[in-house]
Amino acid sequence: MAKGWLIGVMVELEDERVALRHYFAVGHEDRAKAEWKAIDQAMLIGQVAMSPVGGLEPVHTVSELSDKIISVQALTSGEVRSLGRRLPRRWIALGVPRA
Repeated sequence: MAKGWLIGVMVELEDERVALRHYFAVGHEDRAKAEWKAIDQAMLIGQVAMSPVGGLEPVHTVSELSDKIISVQALTSGEVRSLGRRLPRRWIALGVPRA
């Protein structure tokens, strides 16, 4: 079972004409609770989009976080870490097994 999730939340900002996706790392095993924790954190940035924007859902689980990622990035249980607007590839790449 996952110990964390990478969640994308569409946030409407006053200086942007469309909502933009912000990424959050959430140290919580339950996916639904992790999504709600990400939404709560996103609300500190701006208004969360209420409907899809450009075909993208307002809240999207990008990936499960592996134990290795959680350990390397020092994400604690229950922590919600804002990762910004750009896709945080290092959070995903660490969990991909190499051939």
